[in-house]
Amino acid sequence: MKEQKSLTNLVWIVLFFSLLSLVLTFDLYQKLGYFSGKGSSNQVAGEAAAQPSNQPRVEVSAGNAPVKGSNSAPVTIIEFGDFQCPYCEVFFSQVLPQIEKNYIKTGKVKFVYREFPLSFHQYAQKASEAAGCAGEQGKFWDYHDKLFENQNSLDLASLKSYAQQLHLNTTKFNDCLDSGKTTAAVQEDVSDGSGYGVSGTPTFFINGIMVNGAQPFSEFEKIIDQELKK
Repeated sequence: MKEQKSLTNLVWIVLFFSLLSLVLTFDLYQKLGYFSGKGSSNQVAGEAAAQPSNQPRVEVSAGNAPVKGSNSAPVTIIEFGDFQCPYCEVFFSQVLPQIEKNYIKTGKVKFVYREFPLSFHQYAQKASEAAGCAGEQGKFWDYHDKLFENQNSLDLASLKSYAQQLHLNTTKFNDCLDSGKTTAAVQEDVSDGSGYGVSGTPTFFINGIMVNGAQPFSEFEKIIDQELKK
């Protein structure tokens, strides 16, 4: 009897530690994003490095996307972005201003923005559509900036209030947004991006060289300067 009781106690101890190990493992994986589309996709986007310049280039079309800078610039950067993506906001606030100052305003770089709203971001799709509606009134970049400056408020009411703040024709804007007029254009960007190998945001193509994630300005500078020397 004594031996049987000891064996039972041992079994319970083993089961307890097995269960504890399972719980701790699940918690760790969850923190790393393995069980969340948001964690895994954004983690890849935030940490991946640029492709070496000797890698095969991807022929990426700018389509009818908004352009910032001279059309004759020797270097083209195409971003596939998501207005709700925190890494896209990091690029917008910390890196893009330096690229604008050093390359776009000097006529060396043409910057193109294409939509890639991620499915697990609740407000991203409609935010992209709203940016397209603002673009119909010539205010894409103003609206683009407004969205990233207010990334925590991208609900429908906020999207419409930004149009008013930017002095857009709100009747036309609201009709465009409510009717889904720009939905197909956004989905075309997503489809094209997926075909180019985009799986997370932000993803950039610098003259066809893929750069994943919110890399520091120095990473962009290195590739841009390398392209300018050719």
